[in-house]
Amino acid sequence: MSEKVTTDGESYRDLLDPTSLALRHQLGILGLLALGLLPFGVGSLTALKLTGALYFAVFAMSWDAVSGYTGQISFGHGLFFAVGGYTSALLNLNWGVEPALAVVVGMAMAAVAGIVVGVPALRLEGPYLSLVTLVAPLILLQIFIVFSDTFGGELGLSSPENLVTFESFETAITANYYLAFGLFLFVLLLLLAVTRSDAGSVFTAIREDEDAVAAAGLNPAKFKVFAFVLSAAVGGLAGAMFVHTPVGNPQPSQLLVLTVSIEVIIASVLGGMGTIVGPAVGGLFYYMFRDYLGGLAWTVPVADVPVSELDLLLFSLVTLALLFFLPGGIVRWTIRNGRRALRGGGPDGGRAVPDGGVESDAGTTPVERTLASFREALGGDASTEDDNEH
Repeated sequence: MSEKVTTDGESYRDLLDPTSLALRHQLGILGLLALGLLPFGVGSLTALKLTGALYFAVFAMSWDAVSGYTGQISFGHGLFFAVGGYTSALLNLNWGVEPALAVVVGMAMAAVAGIVVGVPALRLEGPYLSLVTLVAPLILLQIFIVFSDTFGGELGLSSPENLVTFESFETAITANYYLAFGLFLFVLLLLLAVTRSDAGSVFTAIREDEDAVAAAGLNPAKFKVFAFVLSAAVGGLAGAMFVHTPVGNPQPSQLLVLTVSIEVIIASVLGGMGTIVGPAVGGLFYYMFRDYLGGLAWTVPVADVPVSELDLLLFSLVTLALLFFLPGGIVRWTIRNGRRALRGGGPDGGRAVPDGGVESDAGTTPVERTLASFREALGGDASTEDDNEH
């Protein structure tokens, strides 16, 4: 029998063979395998910190799904983390709902919050949209403070029941790590699938030129709302699971305050916004590097101040340096320079690479590729040459 092939002429067997993948994909798989094996090579305390880093990376990926791709910058994404986390915690603490079911309800409520905030907010543009997303979590925080008997005020609620429990502390830590790693892997694959689909091409085209997308007969508002609700649901799912683990609690300081939303943005930009993989890497790096600086015992010679007291200042300086020298983010810089090294130099190391880090036809932009595809779907006058290219 002849071997089945894909539309690109590659056999399915080749697609399942890791050695046939691009080097960056092979390195990505190795990185995920390393994350999966980390609990066996580190202590319980480090595994606990890595669990928190995985949840933070999921928060960053959820922000990138809407802000990195559609260009609609949200300064208050902590709203959805808090809605998911507080809903799940309240259901478990006050009504005895099982954690697994409470997490599902928390995710659904976060998606509803995405609709409530997103539908009116995404009709705005520029600073007006950013202002709405900034004010929304501040309003929710004031509600928590006014109704402190229910929401615990600024101190938050007590810890709800954990999703997984074991008598052994080490076993519980390992199980919670793999729970976070499973969520991290699920969200990574889900968002990569969405952003690499036709819908993801429209997201990118909206960021590049929203008027051109509308001229192609598509409704940008619908796609922006979809991205916003998807992002809110993913963030709510992460927040709901986070509060049911030893590293998380339903507290404003961990889910809702402005600092949380700003840290998510910084992590995404550091890793490379508009890639999904970048915020995942940036979130892990941000969380663990901050923790590393906070744990250093030696003092700064001239200032005679412990590094642990200057961790935020030092981290801010490192962040500014990385943003200056790596303006596209860690992931894009690594791919670009790795490709340049493998191909023997060149200004860009070969073909142009779009925001998602995937090679594309030279000389085309996300808008042009998207418009050509949808003109064909709508029965437009796309040329045969364009059809062959796409």
